[in-house]
Amino acid sequence: MALKSFKPYTPSRRFLTTLDKSDITKQTPEKSLLEPQRRTGGRNNHGEVTIWHRGGGHARQYRVVDFRRDKTGIPAKVAAIEYDPNRSARLALLHYADGEKRYILQPVGLQVGMTIQSGPEADILPGNALPFRNIPPGTMVHNLEMSPGKGAQMVRSAGGEAQLLSKEGDFALIKLPSGETRKFSLNCMATIGQVGNVDHENITYGKAGRSRWMGIRPTVRGVAMNPVDHPHGGGEGRVKGNHPQTPWGFPTLGAKTRRKRLGDKAIVQRRKS
Repeated sequence: MALKSFKPYTPSRRFLTTLDKSDITKQTPEKSLLEPQRRTGGRNNHGEVTIWHRGGGHARQYRVVDFRRDKTGIPAKVAAIEYDPNRSARLALLHYADGEKRYILQPVGLQVGMTIQSGPEADILPGNALPFRNIPPGTMVHNLEMSPGKGAQMVRSAGGEAQLLSKEGDFALIKLPSGETRKFSLNCMATIGQVGNVDHENITYGKAGRSRWMGIRPTVRGVAMNPVDHPHGGGEGRVKGNHPQTPWGFPTLGAKTRRKRLGDKAIVQRRKS
């Protein structure tokens, strides 16, 4: 997969890059695996904006992705590689031997016609899902479960991969893409390989309108506002004397907001020393 650039016959085309979609083999999604997706516009159940700069964008339907990989021992054939508007990774449509169809995230190297499997007896090949107990140290994995049977929650975006460092007792030590080293139960499932669509991070939108298609609305800087609207606002000329604050006066831009959670005890080494 490669990036496509264009002749600059308009200003926005000068820097715009897109992905070559030659890897996509099916243009329409599988109807049985679609669900409607309700859009919130960044508002909560009281109608208040809690996530700013969201709204508009192209209508989407949700593709039901199998993050549990619980069909153990049943081989599946890759029928198609599809685009998913809801995530950065591509989807692989699987046709199982018993007739069921499911979507999974497409790893690097998984092509149409290949056969994959999940379960402890599966081979160490891209797309196969196994418990950490059955994966050899040093293997690159993605789609990690944080607790057995819950479904994958980590390392799911395009190009993501984690490394199984070692196994100690009932836990596996995994180095995540952020640099954090974390303990996982040996019974947690993971998928072999790296998530596909690796060039996604190199895309340049090229124009503001393309962000609007994604549902991202414009962001106004605080220093461009009046004092009544933002702590950074006002002043004759540009003023640098403020500590970075939100519109409600809370510290931001570097202020630590991560709360202590129950899962923090699983962290062996944080991403920042």
